[in-house]
Amino acid sequence: MKPVMLVATRLATFDLRRYLVGALLWMPVHVIPLAGGLVLRQLFDQLSGHRPVGLELSLWLCAAFVCVEVVRGVMIVVAWTYGVYWWCAAATLLRANVLRSILTARGPAASRLPHSSGESLARLRDDVGDTVDFTDESVTLAGTTLFATAALVIMASIDPMITLVLVVPMLAVGVLSRTLRGPIARLHRRSRELGAAVTAYIGDLFGAVLAIKTAGAEEAALERLREHNRRRRDAAVKDRLATDLLDATTGTTIELSIGLVLLLAAPAMRGGEFTVGDLALFTSYIGWLTALPRAVGATLYGLPQAAVSVDRLTRLMARHEDAGDLSRNNGVWLHAGPPHPPAATARPDGGGPLEVLEARGLTVRHDDHGRRGVFDVDLRLERGAFTVVTGAVGAGKTTLIRALLGLLPLHSGTISWNGVPVDDPGTFLVPGRAAYAGQVPRLFSETLRENLLLGRAATDDEIGRALELAAFEADLAEMPDGLDTIVGPRGVRLSGGQVQRATAARALVRTPDLLVVDDLSSALDVETERLLWERIASRGPETVLVVSHRQAALERADQVVVLDRGRVAGRGPLGELLESCPEMRRLWSAERITEAEEGAGD
Repeated sequence: MKPVMLVATRLATFDLRRYLVGALLWMPVHVIPLAGGLVLRQLFDQLSGHRPVGLELSLWLCAAFVCVEVVRGVMIVVAWTYGVYWWCAAATLLRANVLRSILTARGPAASRLPHSSGESLARLRDDVGDTVDFTDESVTLAGTTLFATAALVIMASIDPMITLVLVVPMLAVGVLSRTLRGPIARLHRRSRELGAAVTAYIGDLFGAVLAIKTAGAEEAALERLREHNRRRRDAAVKDRLATDLLDATTGTTIELSIGLVLLLAAPAMRGGEFTVGDLALFTSYIGWLTALPRAVGATLYGLPQAAVSVDRLTRLMARHEDAGDLSRNNGVWLHAGPPHPPAATARPDGGGPLEVLEARGLTVRHDDHGRRGVFDVDLRLERGAFTVVTGAVGAGKTTLIRALLGLLPLHSGTISWNGVPVDDPGTFLVPGRAAYAGQVPRLFSETLRENLLLGRAATDDEIGRALELAAFEADLAEMPDGLDTIVGPRGVRLSGGQVQRATAARALVRTPDLLVVDDLSSALDVETERLLWERIASRGPETVLVVSHRQAALERADQVVVLDRGRVAGRGPLGELLESCPEMRRLWSAERITEAEEGAGD
């Protein structure tokens, strides 16, 4: 089964009861016009003299026609009210599965995420909508097919030739729709990609307002946005033009059918073989029969659009996952809360407490030429050790850390925990085995408490201990709202040093066996930095892995690993490296000068 059809089938059946009830509510909406046409036939035959005229019966027929339309209107309201829950549940299912894969599936998520968060959001918004709409269109197609079948039987019993005139154009519309399927898919993909580029660029603009203003680049940034919008507009116009062309062709074909019906009906009416009531019935049904080729056209051009959307969503998922995983029913709760999750444990099951974490031959290449990355790096972290990875800018420090934690794909190398190989470090080295404070802090526009916990349960005492280890307690005391302080988007209401220490506290509150810190102290003054490392080294997690070039961290290290252009240039205690490693001496001298200048500036 093609991926798009697999996803559509899964979405239709994951909440089959609601889908079928919604479909049964929509069926009368499409079928009720059959009764309206029959009522009109009786009414106009009476008014034209083909049947005995009776005023009372005519009034009853008018009332019956009004009742038919009122019932149809009520059914539309009920069907919409009920059906929206299935639509939202189906969209939620797709989005939840994509997010689950990004957050928990095997393999590094960075390798499959788009270049910007805006592109990811566009897929979760637009592509999910297209996929669910395509599935939802099946109800319309079934309803219009049912109406058309019954209507054509009734019409054929009156005049087969005129009925045939209506069927042939519908077949032509189906052939045309299938012919345009490929071009529509290409145009839709291009429109989605350029639309996502606009969303991503707007997000970048809001995140870089200060940089743009200080560089005086306002006009250039706006012109770039205009260019993105021009490209998006051109692609969207072409995409809409293709679908509207198909829609217009369908409408034109239907209008021609109506004209042909009138031409063929005229001589039949003169011969008495075709009554005014028959013409009223045909005219009434023709309007509703237009829904069938439109539904067929919508399905046929919706199919390539949905195929594009399923492909774009699937590419957000892990390599071993496919459309089946995208549409798997993992549970959606819209009316009640989900089942209570199992109580969180301090450490995931398996592996035991950390005794030694060892990486051998780690290699990550950032380009096809193999000149950037890390190459054949060995790293051994024993319980209780304070290890610092250092090196010049671009030496591969962050790459090494992220590869060790499974955040980047390995080209080669092995990782073991207590001597047992770790197949997927990204899902194994998680709290409470390991916690990571990244080089670029990520805070949300929520309270400080929520930024520290991110859904984890912890007492105020546990939070307070983590903040104290991160040397944040004095800052917290100056905040009137304390832990309920809103930090703003990306922590803009905090200083750079506060953001970094809040990130450290978020890792520390998880009480990991291994704390991994990437260049945490770059925005800290010398005294705060020394206090931070003193507390972490004396009262924090037993095993710490730090990326840093600062003296305060290097002086506390049991082991220093020096990287130079992605390779290990030296390894051992700081004192030994200062004697045996030229790169370490160069880095140490440069850092002493830098910190002396910072102290003088203060």
